[in-house]
Amino acid sequence: MPNGNIVVTEERGTRVITLRRPGKKNAITQEMYREMSRAIDTAQNNPDIRCMIITGGSGVFTAGDDIDDFLQADTARPETLSNGAKFLYSLALNSKPIIAAVDGASIGMGTVMLFHCDYVLASTAATFSAPYIHLGLVPVGAASLLMPNTMGYQRAFAMLIMGRSFTAAEAHAAGFVNTVVSPGHTEVEARKVAREICRLPAEAVAISRKLLRAPPEELTRRIDQEAHLFGERLKSDDAVAAFNAFANRKKR
Repeated sequence: MPNGNIVVTEERGTRVITLRRPGKKNAITQEMYREMSRAIDTAQNNPDIRCMIITGGSGVFTAGDDIDDFLQADTARPETLSNGAKFLYSLALNSKPIIAAVDGASIGMGTVMLFHCDYVLASTAATFSAPYIHLGLVPVGAASLLMPNTMGYQRAFAMLIMGRSFTAAEAHAAGFVNTVVSPGHTEVEARKVAREICRLPAEAVAISRKLLRAPPEELTRRIDQEAHLFGERLKSDDAVAAFNAFANRKKR
């Protein structure tokens, strides 16, 4: 069902979560985090939902956090990250396969969430970055745990510490993208993968998936640790200067 900038539909055992805010490159607001979290959480005890797809539609995945929306929150308080943290907890505690369909830019949380997904399709037009360092900030979403485990320390350093962007081919070589397809085809191909997963024995999939992944409690511990450090960094001179510069650019 449509719900603001998040559209949730269901088709043959698959729940499709679509970010639909094209005028803002699917930048994620606090309300969007709540809706995505709800879509994931309500799937957990629904036996009719065998897997999920997260997509941004054609041409873009997400520009990450909506900075205007983020700045309107009282960033001096730890609970200001609660909506994003709840979404991350939903991903960490999720027990069903999640497929991501990335066609275009995937920035910040857009890239971080992919490391919680089980199968990632990207178009040749996709790019991936987590440039928190440029705002004087630190990784979020257990990225400091998942990224080096998935693609090795050196590649994780390049993305998280140096703020470098990866192409679809580089992401595929790094191991966090399964398949690269032509632009405009990611969602179609994601539905094919979903149908393949839905044909498999659900209980065996759930057990096997659990064996493959880091324990949820390990993920949530790292999410909490990063969130604490992120909150501290928000008050740093580097972060304050970066956000002030952003606000000044908006006024021009």
